[in-house]
Amino acid sequence: MIASIEGKVAHTGKDHAIMVAGGIGYKVFVPFPTLERLTLNETGFLHTLLIVREDSMTLYGFATEHEQDVFEILLSVNGVGPRLALAILSHLSLESLKNAVIGERAEILTRVPGIGKKTAQKILIELKDKLKLGLDTAPVTAFDDVNSDVLDALVALGYSIVEAQTAIQSFPPNTPPDVEERVRLALQYFA
Repeated sequence: MIASIEGKVAHTGKDHAIMVAGGIGYKVFVPFPTLERLTLNETGFLHTLLIVREDSMTLYGFATEHEQDVFEILLSVNGVGPRLALAILSHLSLESLKNAVIGERAEILTRVPGIGKKTAQKILIELKDKLKLGLDTAPVTAFDDVNSDVLDALVALGYSIVEAQTAIQSFPPNTPPDVEERVRLALQYFA
């Protein structure tokens, strides 16, 4: 099995990178936050998971071992394959996924393309039992209705869900629970 890869980043696509190591170019599918960390024509390092199927061998890469652990936990959910797990990690930060599971907020998962309400509820139920295996290593920040409205506003303004979640997580603890004020703070964060 290929446990990690270090090499020159020869190309990046919307969901993958071509890593050249030892003269061989490996196509590695990565979540969007990991893809943003890779710099073209520079050396990069990824923790990897090789998934072998009857008709394919696909390599998935992650910036951290924790991200890889969460990917593997998602794969253990009935009905979640590698592509859907990758989409979840591309559209939701690990913190948002954790908040969705702990708060049983299916609407957060339904923001991921390919996940409807029933699938989101199923994922939440199965992840609740598996939470201790990897998602509980980081502290939970409150993600209430105000932050949900702020997230929706930022996405409507053209920011990605991951960017919006990062801005929301940057709020100081004493931030007033006012949507307009929080949107203003998020826009300052982006500036």
